[in-house]
Amino acid sequence: MLKRTHTCGQLRAEHVGQTVTLCGWVNTYRDQGKGLSFVDLRDREGLTQMVFGHEDTDPAVVAEARTLRREDVVAITGMVRKRAGGVNPKLATGDIEVFAQKLEILNRTETPPILPDEYEAGKIAEETRLKYRYIDLRRPQMQKTLRTRHEVARIARDYFHSHGFLEVETPLLIKTTPEGARDYIVPSRIYPGKWYALPQSPQIFKQILMVGGCERYFQLCKCLRDEDPRADRQAEFTQIDLEMSFVQRDDVLHIMGGFIQTLIQKTKGVDIGQPRQLTYRECMDKYGSDKPDLRFELEIVDISDLAAKTDFGVFKDALAKPKGVVRALKIPGAAEKITRKQIDGTYTEIAKGFKAGGLPVVKMSANGYETGIAKFVSPIGDELKQRLKLEPGDIVFFAADAYSTTCKVLGELRRTIARDLKMIRENEWQCFWVVDFPMFQWDEEGKRFVSEHHPFTSPRHDQMHLLDTNPGDAVSSSYDFVINGYETASGSIRIHRPEVQQRVFGILGITPEQQKIKFGFLLEALSYGAPPHGGLAFGFDRLIMLLTGTDNIRDVIAFPKTQNGVDLMTDAPGPVDPEQLQELCVRVDAPKN
Repeated sequence: MLKRTHTCGQLRAEHVGQTVTLCGWVNTYRDQGKGLSFVDLRDREGLTQMVFGHEDTDPAVVAEARTLRREDVVAITGMVRKRAGGVNPKLATGDIEVFAQKLEILNRTETPPILPDEYEAGKIAEETRLKYRYIDLRRPQMQKTLRTRHEVARIARDYFHSHGFLEVETPLLIKTTPEGARDYIVPSRIYPGKWYALPQSPQIFKQILMVGGCERYFQLCKCLRDEDPRADRQAEFTQIDLEMSFVQRDDVLHIMGGFIQTLIQKTKGVDIGQPRQLTYRECMDKYGSDKPDLRFELEIVDISDLAAKTDFGVFKDALAKPKGVVRALKIPGAAEKITRKQIDGTYTEIAKGFKAGGLPVVKMSANGYETGIAKFVSPIGDELKQRLKLEPGDIVFFAADAYSTTCKVLGELRRTIARDLKMIRENEWQCFWVVDFPMFQWDEEGKRFVSEHHPFTSPRHDQMHLLDTNPGDAVSSSYDFVINGYETASGSIRIHRPEVQQRVFGILGITPEQQKIKFGFLLEALSYGAPPHGGLAFGFDRLIMLLTGTDNIRDVIAFPKTQNGVDLMTDAPGPVDPEQLQELCVRVDAPKN
């Protein structure tokens, strides 16, 4: 094989006159006739134009070059010269071309089912790309994404190393624990009838590392959750996982905020500063979401006191319910931009999707309130105008229901309208912490409390007494990090005293017997001098998604699953031999109808 001297993105004008050897894939082949042909040779670093048929080329080499087809793998030796047809500004190597002297065909390809540049032209369905991922990965954008993943991992390792963190691996075969999603389970051949679980996160093990005196732990780790995939989530994903001892909440937020500041500065050239903090209640009150996108200014306003003065049955019925409220979302200057079809279609369906009664609406004109529920709001017209700071041309949407339902309706409506009206400042980075989450949420269906984050989250120090008196009102010491409307990290100060952990387990309905079976080793560890500790995990794939400007997490993972959790390239999941099941003492019954 010809020995490679340079990559296909490396050559510049200063290399003119040098003899070089490049290796890669034939990106394009153009036969100009009269024995002259051009090959654009591609590797992960870029493209270089190779010329066959000049006076220095062996006719046999020219003839062999004419047999080349796209995606053949070749090595070419030749002389670097200035590009004869003028500079190509689209290529980093556009000043030069290589006059080929030798050609070695390393591997000929069958007719490819897809070509790397067909994706940019919108010709390839995602399912086809995933089936032939080994070709799709050759795309320059995919190579750029893989490089970004590498760079982010390197930045993370450098940053946390400089702050005293130790990288420690935690096990993949663990004991099943309730962490909010279904576990993937693995049967044990040696212990028939017993099972391992694959980790949803290293949560318990990183706490054990703190008990063990590690003090500052870091890991790029794989996590697995048996839940339905979606555009920004995969069942198998990567976290930047961290934990620290002898810290309070603000210590964690300062170190981790510094990491995000460093990461965005190094990858995007933007200084976001030390991220600010917003409370959970502030986010829900103003934006209807605990991960709001703040790249546009639309805020929800509570008008329950004004709505109580109207005769509108929808408002009155909502206010008669426990925790019933009426809230409004003003869209400035959009009265003529938003159509009746959108209101009755997409936007009303959002309300129905969250089981809200409807989506009342009103427009403000120079003559006052028009359309929708204009006649019902007229008695409070002046007060409403002052409360919402209304101007002619504004449109207002209302949600009347339980507080949580109005958050869901108006929060989703806010995002949808901002996208529809192109209100989002795409080049802006809005990064902030959300703090002071509730400790628990009430599960109406199960008639019990569930953790807002996970069972190992500590109450905020001044809320500890509420565990015994009113746990539903307790505020936790958890925190999330939000970038442009995506939750990219989540964490908390942990419970480090066994008696507090047992109280929290009890509130969650985990009996003492269940605690001993599922968490006995953790409770025992906490009883032997556990330090105060806290940490978080960044969603690595989601960070890459934001940094590369895609809204599909499958675009940033080398070998992702489909929306339905299938690996189309390897055809997984698939059947196993009956002998394997017998060896594991596992029997598969037909699913029940």
